[in-house]
Amino acid sequence: MRNLAMSVILLSSAAVVAPPAHAQSGQRGAIEGRVDRLEGEMRAVQRKVFPGGSGQYVLPENQPPASETILPGSPTSPVADLTTRVDSLETQLRGLVAQSETNQHRLQLLDARIKALEASAAAAPAPAPALGGPAPIERPQPSKPPVDKTLVDKAVPPKPTPAKTPAATPTKPTTAAADPARAAKIAAVERPETGDTAEDTYLFGYRLWAAKLYPEAEAQFTTVTTKFSTHKRASYAQNLLGRSYLDEGKPSLASLAFYDNYKKWPDGDRAPESLYYLAQALVKLGKPATQVCKVYTELTRSYGSKVEADARMKAGVAKGRADSSCS
Repeated sequence: MRNLAMSVILLSSAAVVAPPAHAQSGQRGAIEGRVDRLEGEMRAVQRKVFPGGSGQYVLPENQPPASETILPGSPTSPVADLTTRVDSLETQLRGLVAQSETNQHRLQLLDARIKALEASAAAAPAPAPALGGPAPIERPQPSKPPVDKTLVDKAVPPKPTPAKTPAATPTKPTTAAADPARAAKIAAVERPETGDTAEDTYLFGYRLWAAKLYPEAEAQFTTVTTKFSTHKRASYAQNLLGRSYLDEGKPSLASLAFYDNYKKWPDGDRAPESLYYLAQALVKLGKPATQVCKVYTELTRSYGSKVEADARMKAGVAKGRADSSCS
């Protein structure tokens, strides 16, 4: 009977003690859940604040104090230990969030400053020239499109290389000295006396050309183009030099003379005529029709108004294009 009573007392004591042990275990599990959640959130924030850290996270500045050495037999509290860890994690998480917001604010300020600098640079006026410096030169715009000198480069044959005269061979006398009759014709040509040397040389050459004294006329025209290249008659003389070669039966030299007038004096009074006669020289040289058509095209493009104003040249261009089947 006594043993039965003792058994009843022990069972009653176990029933009383058991509930607190289960309650303590449940409380500890809840705290550990909070700890795991906070640790996961902290790692997520660290990955956002320090991307590419390769798992090297920053340790919190507020490390928990080192735990005191627990003497054997001293009572410890797991709940208090976990509570300390939770408080530390919460403090570290708040610090990381604050640092992330601060960095974001700084980035916004930098972006606004860069945009302001770009707008200021775009609106800034061009720098004024230094005091005392030369003023910018304003060049007049051309009244017509620039001359395209590449269209007829291939159309003009290369300049013939003059044959070398052997030293032992005496040079031939001039045509006038060899032919008294020709000398008389040259002497019969009146020499102008206007007081302008360039004008007088050109007019004398023109009269020699009209008398079909081509070599003598060519010498006068060459003098004008070389010694008086800035004179108004330079374009006239170069054009008549080409026509003299053409009349003399030298289309190769004529094409070179016409092209030189177009190239050296594109604004000269006889530049359009030189292009017109250049096309005829190419026809006599047997050049392809495509090259002839290019010359006519350039003549119309650069000097269209002058061609329209000259009925003879206008009709000649139309006929030349038709003969060469120009489109």
